[in-house]
Amino acid sequence: MASEEASGSPRRSRREPEGRAPRQDKYSVLLPTYNERENLPLIVWLLVKSFSESGIDYEIIIIDDGSPDGTRDVAEQLEKIYGSDKILLRPREKKLGLGTAYIHGMKHATGNYIIIMDADLSHHPKFIPEFIRKQKEGNFDIVSGTRYKGNGGVYGWDLKRKIIRLYRKEVLQKLIEKCVSKGYVFQMEMIVRARQLKYTIGEVPISFVDRVYGESKLGGNEIVSFLKGLLTLFATT
Repeated sequence: MASEEASGSPRRSRREPEGRAPRQDKYSVLLPTYNERENLPLIVWLLVKSFSESGIDYEIIIIDDGSPDGTRDVAEQLEKIYGSDKILLRPREKKLGLGTAYIHGMKHATGNYIIIMDADLSHHPKFIPEFIRKQKEGNFDIVSGTRYKGNGGVYGWDLKRKIIRLYRKEVLQKLIEKCVSKGYVFQMEMIVRARQLKYTIGEVPISFVDRVYGESKLGGNEIVSFLKGLLTLFATT
């Protein structure tokens, strides 16, 4: 479900009190993982490269849900390679759902902006600086990737895939409080709630690529849960 740029009266920029130097923006990437041993080193390298080349302050929070393939071991090695100030492993014992993974990651985020994305390389980190430029350009509360505008494209991608998004931290916190979904419908619900709360939403056209390694984490039962969640969402909003 593609988001749309909200219309309405211009928002005032959030300003620092006079006499205080503006705080440098910091971006916390929430990266939930489950059986991403092969993909994780590459997505982290691409994220670090994109942020470093753009001079952006960042941290990457890996939320592994007890992956049996050794993803956690790989994350621990990445933490040693890049430093625990940049790579933060915050694992959970078992698979508890995408929504709760974001809630868990938020507790450890120190950035004033949050980026949520998948670890399976369906979203290329090269688009993140464009998300940041878009947010600053329109002072948006949320910036969402879309394949329906401009130069966005899709390669081996289906409608079950998740969408990369950038949020003001306080906006994401408020949305999480409002959301009731815990699975893959969580991200869609957040955009619906954002519109209800009149948050502004910018869009950036990006290309989506299906999984590089491994199988889709959406099994038959999860697809049924996803569809039930959509029905519930539309029935209650």
